[in-house]
Amino acid sequence: MTTPQNTPFEALPEALPEALPGPLVGGDWLARRLGAPGLVLFDASVGAHRATAHRIPGARPFDLDGDLSDHTAPAPHTMPGAPEFTEAMRALGVEDSDTVVVYDGAGIYSSARAWWMLRAMGFDRAAVLDGGLPAWTAAGLPVEATAPAYGGPRGSFTARPRAGLLVDSSTVARALTDPAAAVLDARTRERFAGTAPEPRPGLRGGHMPGAVNLPFAELQDRDGLMRPAGELRATFRALTGERERLLLSCGSGVTACVLALGAELAGYEEIAVYDGSWSEWGLPSELPVTTDL
Repeated sequence: MTTPQNTPFEALPEALPEALPGPLVGGDWLARRLGAPGLVLFDASVGAHRATAHRIPGARPFDLDGDLSDHTAPAPHTMPGAPEFTEAMRALGVEDSDTVVVYDGAGIYSSARAWWMLRAMGFDRAAVLDGGLPAWTAAGLPVEATAPAYGGPRGSFTARPRAGLLVDSSTVARALTDPAAAVLDARTRERFAGTAPEPRPGLRGGHMPGAVNLPFAELQDRDGLMRPAGELRATFRALTGERERLLLSCGSGVTACVLALGAELAGYEEIAVYDGSWSEWGLPSELPVTTDL
């Protein structure tokens, strides 16, 4: 990893293209455009990774542990309502016409959640930085010795929620018996099998009957980059067959969005994330749980 330093770009950044190349951009793409008007860069790190005292120059905080989750909901990282999301984006200076790139300090982990939230709120000009901060620093690209922050003017962002991108437990329950749908769980194989304890107290071990396990890290290569589209498609197909409707779950709705990113790169079009995920389903309730594999 490079030493954090204040390293301004000497050359003027390239102008932003009319459209992003896709839901994923590489470090070279971002480095050439860093500082361009209309480009907003978010650090969506969660947990211990939020304590990192450096950032990609100009990054603003997309705080999933704070204002960008609904803390009145029983499950962590629940999507806030449209008014709250609008206010958070405006406070961070986002315009409706901006292009947004999101990264996180773990690689590709919580950044995909921020990307999916923007999509769910009707904002399509957003992408995830491939490999996140680890890949950026490994490539020798510049960082600033400061935490993500924003103190600029308010933006004009307006949330326009899309139905169906974030779903509830009743939708997932119906999908589990739908021959045209597949429910995939992004947790580790041990948690899926119920042989490892859940990190959140009070949750049952195991998985939804009929769900299949695809740990999110298996969509990435040894360098933490997303695998090529053909490999991703083959990975999904091996688990889901010809089913094209995918519903994705995890522990708290975060790494399920890594599966959503992989599924979009693989060419799937009917993708939904279970917002409550195991933090809701795993609570003591009548929702079925099994440890059978």
